[in-house]
Amino acid sequence: MSARRIFARPARFAAVAPYVWMVLFFLVPFGFVLKISLSQTVIAQPPYEPVFDLTAGWTAIRAALAALSIDNFKLIVSDDLYVFAYLRSLTVAMTATGLLLLIGYPIAYGMARLPKRWQAVAMVLVIVPFWTSFLIRIYAWINILQHDGLLNRILLALHLVSRPVVWLSTDTAMYIGIVYSYLPFMILPLYATLSKMEPVLEEAAGDLGAPPWQVFWLVTFPLSLPGVGAGVLLCFIPVVGEFVIPDLLAGSNSLMIGQTLWLEFFTNKDWPVASAAAIVLLLVLLLPLLLYERLQRRQLETR
Repeated sequence: MSARRIFARPARFAAVAPYVWMVLFFLVPFGFVLKISLSQTVIAQPPYEPVFDLTAGWTAIRAALAALSIDNFKLIVSDDLYVFAYLRSLTVAMTATGLLLLIGYPIAYGMARLPKRWQAVAMVLVIVPFWTSFLIRIYAWINILQHDGLLNRILLALHLVSRPVVWLSTDTAMYIGIVYSYLPFMILPLYATLSKMEPVLEEAAGDLGAPPWQVFWLVTFPLSLPGVGAGVLLCFIPVVGEFVIPDLLAGSNSLMIGQTLWLEFFTNKDWPVASAAAIVLLLVLLLPLLLYERLQRRQLETR
């Protein structure tokens, strides 16, 4: 066997492996969820019908296929509960992502301007929260934001408020938890982009007479847009489907789609409707991904 053939096999496997991974861990599970979303709810095990039985023959399979319908998708589109859940999730995700960008960009910019020996220390400080369980960190915020918690004690000691402020079960508490939890996902891609920028570009703009704010808006920020896009997607997509933070910190007046999915699956035992809601959420999240991919392709074509 020639050396060319020996090295060609690993190369072929490396080329095929991502597609195999996508088929096994995305398309196959998605197919199961899609089938359940087209089924009807029943009090049985599993709690939906029809159930495909490959051993029953082609006639039974055709009957099962004929029993599938899009009624669950019609219900989601027409029911205000689901519509408002999607709208609230998108509103919360856009607001939280905007806050994350406003807070994370200056931190990433400052990290990129630190001396090399201190950049690693700053990176560790950003990653340190990941060393603790996500659930424990959210429960810690419950203790901080409760009526006699640390935050109210500090505000009372500084005489900024005359009585304890209600933080828990509010949207404010939810945004605090989201920003705290997802801030590293915004900082890291921004830092990776900003640290690769050549300082001479900013120096050249300054030498040509541009003030600092103009240097930032005309040179620094446009060059950091790939990091901004990556950070926005890394935060926006998981926040849309967030369940734990809204459930523990926010009020129960209006639910996000993650909470709605939980209720349908585990409380109402309505797997078909929950599966349909999950597929609609996936389709909604595909839009920003496709937009980002198109922008990336345009950038590559213009280079």
